[in-house]
Amino acid sequence: MFFLYNILVYLTRFFVGIAAIFNEKLKLFVDGRKGVFSFLVSEITKDDKVIWFHTASLGEFEQGLPVMEQARKDFPGHKILVTFFSPSGYEVKKNTGAADVVCYLPLDTKFNVRQFLEIVNPQLAIFVKYEFWPNYLSGLKKRKIPTLLISGIFRERQSFFHWYGAFMRKSLQTFNHFFVQDERSKELLRKINIENVTVSGDTRFDRVAEILKRDNHLEFVQEFKQENLCLVAGSTWPEDEKILVDYINRDSSKRLKYIIAPHNIKPHLIEKLKNGFHKKVVLFSEKENKQLADYDVLILDTIGLLTKVYNYADMAYVGGGMGNTGLHNTLEPAVFGIPVFIGKNYSGFIEAEKLVSLGGIISISNKNDFANEIDYLIENQEDLKKVGAINDNFINKNKGSMIQIGSYIRKLIK
Repeated sequence: MFFLYNILVYLTRFFVGIAAIFNEKLKLFVDGRKGVFSFLVSEITKDDKVIWFHTASLGEFEQGLPVMEQARKDFPGHKILVTFFSPSGYEVKKNTGAADVVCYLPLDTKFNVRQFLEIVNPQLAIFVKYEFWPNYLSGLKKRKIPTLLISGIFRERQSFFHWYGAFMRKSLQTFNHFFVQDERSKELLRKINIENVTVSGDTRFDRVAEILKRDNHLEFVQEFKQENLCLVAGSTWPEDEKILVDYINRDSSKRLKYIIAPHNIKPHLIEKLKNGFHKKVVLFSEKENKQLADYDVLILDTIGLLTKVYNYADMAYVGGGMGNTGLHNTLEPAVFGIPVFIGKNYSGFIEAEKLVSLGGIISISNKNDFANEIDYLIENQEDLKKVGAINDNFINKNKGSMIQIGSYIRKLIK
C-alpha cells in the first residue's frame, strides 16, 4: 500500500504540473514549491532549534496561531517554522509575524521528506486539525521527533475507520499525542486502539477570545454608526448579498445602519453591489471628506478590518452559507456577544451546528426568513440581548485548550 501511495504522489505531481498551465491557483501551488529547499537552507542553520507547525490553509493557520504565539513566549530561543499546503493560506500569511520562517510544504515524497527533515531537524512537529502525510509522519517517527496533532477532528467517513484504512491507521500511530476537539473524535480513535488522546477543544476559541483584549476602536465606524443599531455582514457572497440588499432596500424604518464586507472586493463586483441599493451608500475607499453619519450603508472594499468592525455590531450576518462556497468564521462576531445570522448550508461546521441548536446563531433559508428574524430581534431588545449572551457564554465555556496544549509542549521541550 505504501508503494501505491508513493506512485500516486508522483502521478499527482505530474498531472498538477500540467493543470497549473491553465489554472492560476495550481500555478501558485507548483511555483511556490520551487526553491523551497534552498530557501530553508538560507533561513535555518544547523545550530537553530526549530518548532515546526504544519497547516493546510488559512483556517488551520488561525487554529494553530494561539499555539504558535505561546511557543514564541515559552521558547524565545527557538525558531518557529510554518508550512502551508495550500496557496490560499501561504499567500495571505507568508509575511506573518507569528513565525520566523514560512514556506510551502514540499510534496510528500520520500526524497522530499528526507531533505526537508535534514535541513529543518525540528525539535517538535505540530500538525493542525487534519493533515496526515504518511512519508512525513514516518520520517518524524524514525528520527524520534515528537509529533502532535492539535484541534484534531475525526469523522466516521474517514479512511482510518474502515477496512481499507489500515495504511492510514499506521500513520496515526506515529503521533505522540492527539489534542482533539470533541468526545466523538476521542471515541473513534479509541475504537482503533489509539489512547494517547486529550479532548482539549478548538484552539480557535482561545484565538477569538483574544480579540476582546485588543484595541478594536475604529473612528470612521463610530462616525457612521452614531447611536443607531448596526448590522455587520461579513465575508458575503452574491447569494448572501441578494438577501441583504432586498431587506435593506425594503427597510424604511431607519432603525439600522448596515456595514457589508464582501468576500470578493474586485472593483466591478463592489460597483455592482453598490448599484443594487436604493439607499445612501458609501465605500470605505471613498469615505474621506464625507459625512458618514448621513449614509445608510457602508461597504468595506478593503481587507483586514472586519474583526474590529464586528465590535460595533448589534447583530451580524456571516456569509458563505447561503450558497455552496463554505460558511465563513462565525466565532469572530459571536465573541462580541451578539446574535449571528447565517445561511442554510452549515452542515459540518461544528461551532455553527452547536450554536444553531443553542439559539445563538440563527440559520435562514430565504429573504422572508431573514426579514422575520431580524425584525423580531429589533422589536424585542431583551431577546436580542439573550441571543447574544448565548454566543458569549458558549465561547467562554469552550476556551482554554491552550492551557492543556501549552503544558504538554513545555514538558517536551525543557
